[in-house]
Amino acid sequence: MSDTPAQPFLPFALPEIGEDEINEVVDTLRSGWVTTGPKARKFEQDFAAFLGEPQLECISVNSATAGLHLALEAIGIGPGDEVITTTHTFTATAEVVRYLGADVVLVDIDPATLNIDPKLVEAAITPRTKAIVPVHYAGLAVDMIAILDIARKHGLRVVEDAAHALPTTMEKELIGTMGSDATVFSFYANKTMTTGEGGMLVTRNAELAKRAKVMRLHGINRDAFDRFTAKVPSWYYEIVAPGFKYNLTDIAAALGIHQLKRIPAFQARREQIAQQYLEAFADLPLVMPPLPIEGDTHSWHLFVLRLADDLEIERDVFIEQMYARGIGCSVHYIPLHLQPYWRDRYHLRPEQFPHSQKAYERMLSIPLYTAMTEADVQRVITAVREIVQGAGA
Repeated sequence: MSDTPAQPFLPFALPEIGEDEINEVVDTLRSGWVTTGPKARKFEQDFAAFLGEPQLECISVNSATAGLHLALEAIGIGPGDEVITTTHTFTATAEVVRYLGADVVLVDIDPATLNIDPKLVEAAITPRTKAIVPVHYAGLAVDMIAILDIARKHGLRVVEDAAHALPTTMEKELIGTMGSDATVFSFYANKTMTTGEGGMLVTRNAELAKRAKVMRLHGINRDAFDRFTAKVPSWYYEIVAPGFKYNLTDIAAALGIHQLKRIPAFQARREQIAQQYLEAFADLPLVMPPLPIEGDTHSWHLFVLRLADDLEIERDVFIEQMYARGIGCSVHYIPLHLQPYWRDRYHLRPEQFPHSQKAYERMLSIPLYTAMTEADVQRVITAVREIVQGAGA
């Protein structure tokens, strides 16, 4: 029996939190202002500046799910409407449509990009269709030129699910600046930057922004921050709509202020790890993640491998063998057409979504995060190669 100590478990994802973030959170706690206040406002302003358009309205929220809900509510989605999105996403993308009493229409992905297929979007449009919600899967931009053309042609609204897409670009334009009605980013713990929980709704539409701000905090017609910091009595407010409780706290925003500054370095490190994987696995019977168009940026939120058809190992067994080596993996995603609620409500069958179904059956996401050491990266590479070679490839 070997005396070599077991290596620590390597998780699938881990945030990188520095002293600047910690100090900012401590400053927030000491300030006495821990809910939505000056730090949340600064985070919003910094985010607009990062996107390169200070005139953009950036509305901080407590999750990307909240941001998607606010955006769709603000553009008037309601009962009787249809919203088109991809089956190959997390349920949050679609569930917000149901919150509003509208129906979800799911379409398949492009097998090359794993993003929503614009041709299938256009084919799914009916007189009830009111909006499209494209998802930038794994950090690769959707063909937004095609999506926006379809939307203009048919008079539809577009809300981008950019949970994976900071700082992704399309034709050298940052996602969030491309002309959709709204774009929503996620700052969940495993994303390219984090506030623990949180998100940002971005829009150029002043009316949409005004509505989202009102609905973000109980339908109150005045910003709570302005009321609580006023130098004269300012206690009066009016409820103008049955709103939600979707505001981001200053504690969370304190993290975001410094995480945002690190996004360029974070992306560079993610890109470096991704390139190491691409080179290390090039000779194996694996389908590599799709790459962006030359000159564009992939956020590399996820590194998704697909097992080639001739590799004689099941995906689930592959993941089990990675875990046996102390390495966490995940699957993105179990498509919505396989989830009981969506399957049963819309009578969905796998054969309606052949590309998503096939990808799901053979895909796994391996660790890719900025806190990984070179030794961690090599552990993953060694494990993947061992498992593939052990499968007889």
